[in-house]
Amino acid sequence: MKKLMNSLTLLTLIVVMVAGCAPASSAPASQKVVYLINGSLGDNAFYDSGQKGMEAIKARYGVEIRTIENGFDSAQYEPSLEAAVGYADVIFVISYGYEDLLKTYADRYPDKIFVNIDTVVENSKKTITSVDFIEEESAFLAGVVAGMVTSDTSIPNVNPEKIIGQVGGDQDPVVDAFMFAYENGAHYIDPAIQVDRKYLGDWEDTAKGKQAALQLYDSGADVIFQIAAAAGMGVLQAAGERGLYAIGVDTNQNNLVPGHIVASDIKDVGQSIQNVFATIKDGTYTPGTVLKYGLASKTVDVVFDDNGGVLPQSIIDKVNDLRQQIIDGKLKVEIYQP
Repeated sequence: MKKLMNSLTLLTLIVVMVAGCAPASSAPASQKVVYLINGSLGDNAFYDSGQKGMEAIKARYGVEIRTIENGFDSAQYEPSLEAAVGYADVIFVISYGYEDLLKTYADRYPDKIFVNIDTVVENSKKTITSVDFIEEESAFLAGVVAGMVTSDTSIPNVNPEKIIGQVGGDQDPVVDAFMFAYENGAHYIDPAIQVDRKYLGDWEDTAKGKQAALQLYDSGADVIFQIAAAAGMGVLQAAGERGLYAIGVDTNQNNLVPGHIVASDIKDVGQSIQNVFATIKDGTYTPGTVLKYGLASKTVDVVFDDNGGVLPQSIIDKVNDLRQQIIDGKLKVEIYQP
């Protein structure tokens, strides 16, 4: 009996020692991740930027990923959410048009991590985290670029009239925030600059984007800012056809029509996905928060790389100076209020 008791004591010590050597769990389960979008991939802009972020977390962390596209079909929203919660531990959502459904599913599945991108969505259980880009800061700089371009007739084909344009996929708070700040940036350069705008009522029809841009160019615009996802590719094509200029959006589109895309206003959805997922993995993620990403975060900015050297250095220098002023708080950019 004494030998048996000694053996049991030894076995208990071994179990305790082994348990003490076991690694601690430092992060929630996050081996399957969904990217759920209201639109479609292939826009070479907003949605594709998010896909790059998904591929990056797959490469870095070895997680399984799945992208669910709704193609702007409202009938697909609920089945897509159902599929997402059935598959994933973490769901990154672009929820335009189905915010109420997102709230319902987040409340129904509080153990799932929901991260809403580009708008603020709050559910009753306060589990949705939202990434809220301060797009006004970068769009203001895009307006500065356009204002300086239309004021400089030394740039080829710029006419003496100070007219610029902008084309939005549809009228919504995010597009209107871009347009509002773009106009403010142009008027920071010269209050007399005329800023014309068009809405397409469409995010995918390239022909509509091109037609709208051609109308603006033919009305005297020297440079057009496109905020229209895949349809915005038509704006860039029109710039090349007219020998004039455009500003890209969401990703660096400067090399798509060489010499005619003077700058791009980036909104790095992919980097925001990587940033948030890193906090999920290291255990610092907090559900129900609103993450504000402006110029200081480097997820929004205006970039000139690969634009064919079409801009005078003075314009780039001016933007660089104003960017730093905004980051330092010396220049306040007005935030759009719907």
